[in-house]
Amino acid sequence: MNLMLMGLPGAGKGTQAEKIVDTYSVIHISTGDMFRAAMANETPVGVKAKSFIDQGELVPDEVTNAIVKERLGQADLASQGYMLDGFPRNIDQAHALTQINQELGKTLDAVIDIQVEPKVLVDRLSGRFICRTCGATYHKLYNPTKVEGTCDHCGGHDFYQREDDKPATVKNRLDVNLKMNAPLVDFYQQAGILHQVNGDQDIAEVFAEVQTILDQIK
Repeated sequence: MNLMLMGLPGAGKGTQAEKIVDTYSVIHISTGDMFRAAMANETPVGVKAKSFIDQGELVPDEVTNAIVKERLGQADLASQGYMLDGFPRNIDQAHALTQINQELGKTLDAVIDIQVEPKVLVDRLSGRFICRTCGATYHKLYNPTKVEGTCDHCGGHDFYQREDDKPATVKNRLDVNLKMNAPLVDFYQQAGILHQVNGDQDIAEVFAEVQTILDQIK
């Protein structure tokens, strides 16, 4: 069983990925892992990718696609399925993945898209705040201070948010991801393999939905 996992930042993709790997014994393949392995092993495409990264440049699609093909063709995937995470990121990469699978005699069986309303994700992702005095970290939803406005550790009252955690920054990041994901959602919907899961519920309930989908196709 070969899968692709989609979801906006904060949707719980990482948690569900772990559960899918544990339950279905597929190999979790993230873009970062592929790049690191290819560069560490100094494969030809790994060396090429490193030349771009070392110069602070984006790795071109053709190099990324070559790294994916190299990884999907490795022996450990001959008997086990894969779960792609972070690839494809655009429609050209999606077409390349289709071609790669055809050349390797594989098929992409399902795309799991974990959906959560952006407003909910803004609350999740922008809830972190930090005590300026001692550096203790809190979250307004999941880990608030015991006494509002007072640090549990040092009793300080001065808190701040990192720029990346501020609501405006988070919203902008989500908007960028939404625009990137929209063509992929359409592409895999038309292919008939897109399965959308409600990510705005308990972790176990989300995974129960995922299991229902995967049990039907494995």
